[in-house]
Amino acid sequence: MSETKYWDQRNHQIFSQVGHWEGGVDVNIHNFSLMNDLMKNASLMQVYILNATGKYVEKNIADWIEVNFMGLSYPDSRIWCNQISAYAADTNSTSAASVGAAILSTDSRAYGGSQTTYSCMKFLAAAYRRFTEGEMLSSIISDEKIKNGKPIIVGFARPIDRDDERLKPYEFMQKKLSIEEGNYLMFAKKLSEYLDNQYSLTINSGGYASAFLLDQSFTPTDGYNIKAYAVASGAVACHRNLVLAPPNSFLPLKCADVEYVGKGIRHL
Repeated sequence: MSETKYWDQRNHQIFSQVGHWEGGVDVNIHNFSLMNDLMKNASLMQVYILNATGKYVEKNIADWIEVNFMGLSYPDSRIWCNQISAYAADTNSTSAASVGAAILSTDSRAYGGSQTTYSCMKFLAAAYRRFTEGEMLSSIISDEKIKNGKPIIVGFARPIDRDDERLKPYEFMQKKLSIEEGNYLMFAKKLSEYLDNQYSLTINSGGYASAFLLDQSFTPTDGYNIKAYAVASGAVACHRNLVLAPPNSFLPLKCADVEYVGKGIRHL
């Protein structure tokens, strides 16, 4: 066999395992007909998850994830990614460019939904395995990095307000959609109780959603892909808010706001 056979076969050809468009006839997405199966029966979120993960989930699962998306994209220009979208609008950028920049800014280990979901799902999967093998929560937590006397665990802390306002709607919709609480979510809540008692840390939106996704048999990579554009809604709203405003409307600075700390005036 030629060492280059794999690439030779792809010379001037495109291979795909995810989908195929047959012009004027149909589109195949992971062996589902878009025209006959999905467009007649599925929701947009179901199709998005199918494209993101290769898995076709029940509508109630997709509906819950849709609610989770609502909780990840507030139309508030104070939020980091939305500041970028607002600044972009202030420079006459298009909404597509502004939202794209906002999404890229959320590909972060600290916030945003994509990398944070990946990290939290990996942690919860490993922690749950250790817990089911009989290890104490204190031992599991002791392996995590410490900052200001508290363990750094993605999904179990929140800046500004300690209580996460999204958790009650998440629980309400889970019951409304008849989705049973799975082992990972039960474990995450138990872990939250321990962290609250020991460190005043509690589960947040990301921790809840990560446990939920694990309970639906999604992998951390699946979680990352699902959440890749979750902040788009709020970002486009903040772009719309600024795009018609006069130039330099977003957080304008006065000369007096700038403190010069360089060298003094030189006399030539």
